[in-house]
Amino acid sequence: MSALLGFQYVVLRFVPRVDREEFVNVGAVLYCQQADFLDCASRIDDGRLALLSPGTDAEAVRSALSAITAVCRGESSAGAAGRAPLGTRFGFLSAPRSTVVQPGPIHGGLTSDPAAHLTHLLDTLVG
Repeated sequence: MSALLGFQYVVLRFVPRVDREEFVNVGAVLYCQQADFLDCASRIDDGRLALLSPGTDAEAVRSALSAITAVCRGESSAGAAGRAPLGTRFGFLSAPRSTVVQPGPIHGGLTSDPAAHLTHLLDTLVG
């Protein structure tokens, strides 16, 4: 059996109107310090977005999720945020904000495979 590693994650939410407190889960970010792992997975159902907020620009939501992924993976397009240590990047990505894509609360757990667990979170929490 592989060693279990502690991890933290946030669910990413599409929040079209903060004042209504309605959202649709669109992704997850998982950070595992012991495995030197930080990544994001997302899935957008255009129909669900349109039901919650008619006229939503799904491409703008995809762009926001791509920016989050770039920070996770340390891509040059992420600028200084992408060059920060993994823990700092996770802190930045999990901080509350009032934008159309917001992180939910931080949760934790144990896993032997952070990448597989990220896929599990996406399938379970996003659909």
